[in-house]
Amino acid sequence: MSWFESFVLGLVQGLTEFLPISSSAHLRLTAAFAGWHDPGAAFTAITQIGTEAAVLIYFRKDIVRIVGAWFKSLTNRAMRSDHDAQMGWLVIVGSIPIGVLGVTFKDQIEGPFRDLRLIATTLIVMGIVLGVADRMAARDETGGKHRAIRERKSLKELGIKDGLIFGFCQAMALIPGVSRSGATISGGLLMGYTREAAARYSFLLAVPAVLASGVFELKDAGEGHVAWGPTIFATFIAFGVGYVVIAWFMRFITTKSFMPFVIYRVLLGLALFALVAAGVLSPHAGESAG
Repeated sequence: MSWFESFVLGLVQGLTEFLPISSSAHLRLTAAFAGWHDPGAAFTAITQIGTEAAVLIYFRKDIVRIVGAWFKSLTNRAMRSDHDAQMGWLVIVGSIPIGVLGVTFKDQIEGPFRDLRLIATTLIVMGIVLGVADRMAARDETGGKHRAIRERKSLKELGIKDGLIFGFCQAMALIPGVSRSGATISGGLLMGYTREAAARYSFLLAVPAVLASGVFELKDAGEGHVAWGPTIFATFIAFGVGYVVIAWFMRFITTKSFMPFVIYRVLLGLALFALVAAGVLSPHAGESAG
């Protein structure tokens, strides 16, 4: 991998990690369209450490408060009813599904799941799911001619059951094209949470999963065509760009619909199917040389 490739892929990772359009799919597609080798699951996981560092800084006050309350709850029974302490436990509970499934399907994640036809399918299907969830949220928030405005849930109403559902939604993002934020936000909206609550828990839930995945994949960094230097460079690029994107996205979702992302996902998926069918792209473009 050249330094230019690592710059472009780091930029793509930072731009797409927090948007509901799938960063892993865009890394895969960027390499395929450019005629580069597939950067692989290890490169993707490690560069995601950069974007999660952006989450740690952006949500630093929340994270420090949650971690502090969680530790206090281990020895102080009175603290166990504190919302921040409960959030700490719920992040742990919500991280279980992706941990178990990530280890179980590691070989599939690094191989068959990177087929461009599967990515096209998940882009379209999850785009439609996000569209339905977004429409439900909008209907509750605005009401209608024969409907009253319905109050949606905040994170203070999050329990173990919903935390696990969020966790299984996040685990779906092990398949490129699903999108970690897209799946968890869709799940949250379908369960009746506000856009801001679903997005905030989605980002907090991603921290332990992504950091653990990145550390786990460190042993594979530098193998094949992806060297350590370009990987670290891409990670720093992803961090800087990711911080800007997450700040913009948290403002965006308070007033805007997810429909632009829905349309983009569906059109990209259809275009990808057409390119593969026409023979312009191989479903396994770049994989053989990885």
